[in-house]
Amino acid sequence: MTIGLGLESSCDETAAAVVENGRLVLSNIISSQIDLHREYYGVVPEIASRAHLETINILIEKALRESGLGFGDLDYVAATNRPGLVGSLLIALQSAKVISYVLGIPLIAANHLEAHLYAPFLEGRDLVFPYIGLLVSGGNTVLYHVRGIGEMEVIGRTVDDAVGEAYDKVAKFLDLGYPGGPVIEKLARTAGGKKNIFPKILPEPGDLRFSYSGIKTAVINYVKQNPGADRAELAYGFQERVLEILVRRAFDAARSRGIRTIVVAGGVAANGRLRTLLEEEKRDVEEIIIPSPPLCTDNAAMVAGIGYRYFEAGRFDTTAADVHARA
Repeated sequence: MTIGLGLESSCDETAAAVVENGRLVLSNIISSQIDLHREYYGVVPEIASRAHLETINILIEKALRESGLGFGDLDYVAATNRPGLVGSLLIALQSAKVISYVLGIPLIAANHLEAHLYAPFLEGRDLVFPYIGLLVSGGNTVLYHVRGIGEMEVIGRTVDDAVGEAYDKVAKFLDLGYPGGPVIEKLARTAGGKKNIFPKILPEPGDLRFSYSGIKTAVINYVKQNPGADRAELAYGFQERVLEILVRRAFDAARSRGIRTIVVAGGVAANGRLRTLLEEEKRDVEEIIIPSPPLCTDNAAMVAGIGYRYFEAGRFDTTAADVHARA
């Protein structure tokens, strides 16, 4: 039995978790900062890092207590060190370094995006390779060919806004609140006509990149030209165009590379409409794997989980490990 402590503070959630053998989640404690950033319609780095610092030790204690274990039971400690807000990343990583040094256990500095893609394998699924990984969140929209642990080839990414960022910006323009993803999804469900107001996003064939600045501008221009436009119809039209490009790109990548499994992860993966579209378009693919909504958001169980795979392979970091804004 191998017990790992995972720590996460890359953006606006502080989290600590205890995981057994990289699969069994014994505790997964998350503290959200949404209320701290809501009035700014986005994450303020200075506020985020200060909140992480005030919360991290409390969450570590809670995670250990809920798991029924103590520091002496830990075999390794893992923390996110990339990508993310530098000031925020430092909180989890420095905490992990102290724990590693004091207890004399291995330190693992984890890639936040690889950890997200590991999340569904904490729910009873066997780890499978290769797969196409679609990572969709407020800060990242990336398509990967994943061949193994630490073997992630970027095959497509956004050239401007991340998909979650586009949701936030449109929600702000429509004065719907923050974060934009959940409020737009909820409003879109109430649309009566369900019209596709906006044109399809049609990049060149074979191009696996994403772009969301155009659809954001299209929403703004449409509202200026149609000031009385129904907000629910706008939300529906925007969401359909935003999500269909994610689905199309994921399946294009799978078909072009002869891969039969797609893993979708990150905060936007919790979107119910995205899940429906993926299932509707499922062909030439054996399985679409998506974590349950609680594991789509930033959490520390996924960090401890991917950390176990590095521990298993003997791939450790030293206390000289640093944080990086980009992956």
